[in-house]
Amino acid sequence: MPRNLKAIVFLAEVIVLFLCVAQAQKPAADAADHDWWKHAVFYEIYPRSFADSNNDGIGDLKGIDSHLNYLKDLGVDAIWITPCYPSPQVDFGYDVSDYEDIDPMYGTLKDFEHLAHDAGKDDIRIIMDFVLNHTSPQNKWFIDSASSRTSAQRDWYIWRDGKGSGLPPNNWTSGFGGSAWQFDPKTGQYYYHFFAVGQPDLNWRNPAVEQAMFDVTRFWYQRGVSGFRLDAVDLLFEDPDLHDNPVLPGKNEFGDPNMENKYNDKLPEVHTELKKLRKVADENNAVLIGETYTSNRDELKEYYGDHNDEIQMPMDFMFCQVDKLSPADFRTQIANAESTGGWPVYVIGNHDMTRSYNRYGDGQHNDQIAKLMAGMYLTLRGTPVMYYGEELGMENNDPVRKEDVKDPIGIAGWPAEKGRDGERTPMQWNDSPNAGFSRATPWLPVPASYKTHNVASELNNPDSVLQFYRRLLALRHHEPALLDGDYVALNEDNANVLSYLRRYKNETVLVVLNMSNNKQQIGFDLSVQGFPSAKATPLLTTLAAPPTGQLNQTALDPFAVYIARISQ
Repeated sequence: MPRNLKAIVFLAEVIVLFLCVAQAQKPAADAADHDWWKHAVFYEIYPRSFADSNNDGIGDLKGIDSHLNYLKDLGVDAIWITPCYPSPQVDFGYDVSDYEDIDPMYGTLKDFEHLAHDAGKDDIRIIMDFVLNHTSPQNKWFIDSASSRTSAQRDWYIWRDGKGSGLPPNNWTSGFGGSAWQFDPKTGQYYYHFFAVGQPDLNWRNPAVEQAMFDVTRFWYQRGVSGFRLDAVDLLFEDPDLHDNPVLPGKNEFGDPNMENKYNDKLPEVHTELKKLRKVADENNAVLIGETYTSNRDELKEYYGDHNDEIQMPMDFMFCQVDKLSPADFRTQIANAESTGGWPVYVIGNHDMTRSYNRYGDGQHNDQIAKLMAGMYLTLRGTPVMYYGEELGMENNDPVRKEDVKDPIGIAGWPAEKGRDGERTPMQWNDSPNAGFSRATPWLPVPASYKTHNVASELNNPDSVLQFYRRLLALRHHEPALLDGDYVALNEDNANVLSYLRRYKNETVLVVLNMSNNKQQIGFDLSVQGFPSAKATPLLTTLAAPPTGQLNQTALDPFAVYIARISQ
């Protein structure tokens, strides 16, 4: 696109957004009583990697605090902070030794309270990551539990005799490789750990465990937390009779037999417990976000609860498991989410999966595709959960040598499994050494792309991924149709273009996304939607010459995004 034409298009978008904001500083009045999380944009922060305030190479809470203005200007309403509790860091905080404090590497409890206060002034809520399936062996509960077979908290974890000499209680395998049972010579029994040896599972069948964990949530609610992301929530309960899981053909990346986790995953008791946890959340106007891995619509629907009384925001990982630009596959997953009766939650990346920039990119048009993906998941009916750096086009930086791997999964599964270090690299703030993250050597190396894909550089480039995100989030916040509108699929037989309407009362917004590397011609007959002679006013687009007026035939550049207001 010629530079002067780019400037004209950018200026037009700014004017439209200004008018939009002026007309809709707040959503429609009758939507004022909506649940706060329905209109919010959530942003996941991996605290080790976001910002290092004391230059020790590891991010911290003061670092997050120092960049609240960036998050506010971006359009973020809530930040989900992955575990920052005291921990031996076997799994980088997902092994908690104390649920009611902050790990010194991240700061202090006072630092957290200061962050919560400052975030509140910017109308940004804080969501804590709640590791409720397991703890660290250094947790005081486990220390007591492991002290003897008759200890007061022995039944807070899952201890069993082996099947025989040197044989674990059953065939269950760990998600980190090997048996899910660890023998303790002191007491002569095995304890169960679905994940690492350093992550013993809690026994949620014990009412004392339930009470203690509910009290943990109350502790943080009192300190300004607005909700929790529930880690590994599928795994809270196990079959008390410890039946062997069915073995499937083949082996996994750790060399273990493939297995159906029939007796230690998604047991019905999980939903009973979630209803109780939800009651505590409701008492505090808080939201629960679920790490809910589901394989079909019915499983996803269950996590909302029969009366929407479980998790308000179960994350739909089926959506981000569409690892290709496929309008047909995305339509299927959107339809699944729409049919659950709950409020959809969309995510395209997090700390456990290869960055979306790599998964969807073709190596040549990655920036355009990053805008395309944003144009989709940030305009659908529901709440989006962004991953830090997604708005920059941050890419994976996977280790190339086993000795460089930090992630326990990568250490155990190398080379077939390289681990999750690549998607957890430091936030790219500028083009100075270490991407402006720290003056010390970062705990993980930044990719070479930080020179071009960083906050400072992209703020100065009106055509950057970051500027597109900023304009799109501003539009989302102030368009009633994007906040509360129904989702109406269009042209469902088109193999290359995903398009839909968002309709709310008299407001209608059209979203058109070319998911191919070829120019496309597409027409819209909106008469069945009540627009016999529909006219389009562009709101946000990557097109060099966005169409206006009639939409009989619309020309789309490769990977184009076109968002327009529809009127008669």
